[in-house]
Amino acid sequence: MKIGILTHHYINNFGAFLQAYALQAALQEMYPNDEVRIINCINIKHFVINAGGWFRFYKNKETLADWLQKIKLPMTFAKFRKKYMRLTPVCYDAKSIEKLGLDYIVVGSDEVWNYRETKGNAKVKFGIGLEREKLVAYAPSVGQTHEANMPEYVKKGILKFKEVSARDQLTEKLASDIRHEKIKRVVDPTFLAHIPDEPVPDITHPYMLFYYCDGLPEAEKQKLVDFAHKKGMAVYGAGECDKKYSGITVNLTPFQWVWMFRNADYVVTGTFHGAVFSMLNHRQFACYLTNPSRIRKVSSLLEEFGLKDRQCEGKADAIIENLRRKIDYRIIETRFDEKRNESKRYLRRAIQ
Repeated sequence: MKIGILTHHYINNFGAFLQAYALQAALQEMYPNDEVRIINCINIKHFVINAGGWFRFYKNKETLADWLQKIKLPMTFAKFRKKYMRLTPVCYDAKSIEKLGLDYIVVGSDEVWNYRETKGNAKVKFGIGLEREKLVAYAPSVGQTHEANMPEYVKKGILKFKEVSARDQLTEKLASDIRHEKIKRVVDPTFLAHIPDEPVPDITHPYMLFYYCDGLPEAEKQKLVDFAHKKGMAVYGAGECDKKYSGITVNLTPFQWVWMFRNADYVVTGTFHGAVFSMLNHRQFACYLTNPSRIRKVSSLLEEFGLKDRQCEGKADAIIENLRRKIDYRIIETRFDEKRNESKRYLRRAIQ
């Protein structure tokens, strides 16, 4: 049997890489005698916009040294994809995917069903043009989209799938309304497989880690930095730049990014995968969410695992209080195991 994974694997984003890598690893473990590959389907517009974004210079946040490291990141991702992803030949449309001779195509995870994201949206991820393969949706997300003015191809495509699951509440509702059936909620692929890590050179002291807290007031962030320093901690960003940080940790491999979460004393994040890797590595963390595309899906994730109180307003005192209030991961790990097992059962039922 030949299984292909269709996702946003090609963008230079740590969560996007790791969810694709983890789904590949999980499926290969579940189907050791079958061929599992990531379909190297590239949306040129999406790829160019994403890669080009890393070359912008933000003078208020970055030094020249920061920027020189940051612009190396697209090449770092390219090398890692080549080394760790089992990629098919490049495909630019459904017709070229059809020629691969796949038995199943697993679409997901990430915002592959965000039909309002014009630079990344592709009809092929809704199965349009794919007729020879059995389609399975694993943990797709629609981002912040909703039913209003939904394109007809979205409805038509979702109805084509043999099995559909969802990663968050909004996606679950949208798919349920279209298919008129109960949609299984599954975990992000990063829950399904062990992901290795790689040490980041020169980091030897305890540290607080930031990962994309868009909109956090600078004065409040400075208070968090001061709090960390008073506790004898360094402060770093996981693949991001800020003049407040103790060192430059922007040009990371995806496995180094995992290492930074795995070894942080505290994490402050505003993203879905920032929350996921804090949870998976039993970190004390807080979420500050202002980005509309993240609020729904991160809130849904936190609520699912009983961690809704990790969501904070933009005041440093509240975030610090949250970080100090320890999470009992013994209880949450039991829930992780339940959801992992349920999600794997879904995949086994869907692919047979």
